[in-house]
Amino acid sequence: MARYGILTSGGDCPGLNAVIRGTVLQGTTVHDQEFVGFRDGYRGLVYGDVMQLDRSAVRGISKNGGTILGTSRFGPYSEPDGGPENIKKVLERLEVDGVIAIGGDGTMAAANRLLEDGIPMVGVPKTIDNDLEATDFTFGFSTAVEIATEAADRLRTTGDSHMRCMVLEVMGRHAGWIAIYSGIASGAHVTLIPEAPETLDQICDWVNETWARGRGPLVMVAEGFTLPEMDDAFSNKGLDEFNRPRLGGVGEILAPLIQERTGIQTRATVLGYIQRGGVPTAYDRVLGTRFGQAISDVIADGAWGQMVALRGTKIERVPFSDAVGHTKKVPLDFYRGTRALFG
Repeated sequence: MARYGILTSGGDCPGLNAVIRGTVLQGTTVHDQEFVGFRDGYRGLVYGDVMQLDRSAVRGISKNGGTILGTSRFGPYSEPDGGPENIKKVLERLEVDGVIAIGGDGTMAAANRLLEDGIPMVGVPKTIDNDLEATDFTFGFSTAVEIATEAADRLRTTGDSHMRCMVLEVMGRHAGWIAIYSGIASGAHVTLIPEAPETLDQICDWVNETWARGRGPLVMVAEGFTLPEMDDAFSNKGLDEFNRPRLGGVGEILAPLIQERTGIQTRATVLGYIQRGGVPTAYDRVLGTRFGQAISDVIADGAWGQMVALRGTKIERVPFSDAVGHTKKVPLDFYRGTRALFG
């Protein structure tokens, strides 16, 4: 019986457990596969820290947020005990024939490098930002949009009651998918995304138009949004594990600027990690399950170096090279259509 390892790497995400469950159930039922889970992402792979994954271990987990395996931003090449030769020894000792990596762009890049160094790897895309070019949608995105939309709905009631402008900041470093979807769904009066800088004058014009109609304006902003005069996305929290600036706080920069320019009381809310936690939506549970079943089929075919992706309504296979380093941004025609709803 073939034996495979599963790891979840990078930020946690609603739907991860559905992928794990789908993989294990498909593999044990259809392909005579068995599985172990590497704890805490690539750290478990490097140090051989595993848990058994059988049907009983994954029973009922698809409704749970987070990941039963734990996760981290540990890099398989970043530690003295890492690197392909050491990892090969770990896999040989554990009698593991290949690895399923579930994660975002960084996880897929590491998986691709390990593949090139002779380790059998396949991938499942994961990001709430929905910004991987190779797939139409990623699981976790639907849940993040639902959470952001509910938060926006709640802020609108306060904004209308006090005739205040409410600024809601959501995640989105390079791509504004969460902002634009939740902005449309909640009827936001302004939606600001990294792909389309807007001037403060234009933002305040939309806010004033809304306020003049007797409504409390709602401004939805992605964390990576910049005003034209800003060189980079706002960051005052240092660097993350990948030496990128930690974003977050552009909403708190915008709110006093809007209030000063318009005279309308303005308050900012940063949604932050709330978007990543909690119970996944039905859509994310289904998509995660389909991805999990599909990746079991991939390894049964020995199609190493492939990642599963959603294209339309079908699950397809794409090479790592199509997935790594390609950010899927909100098309400007989509934004222009949404912009007609502002004010």
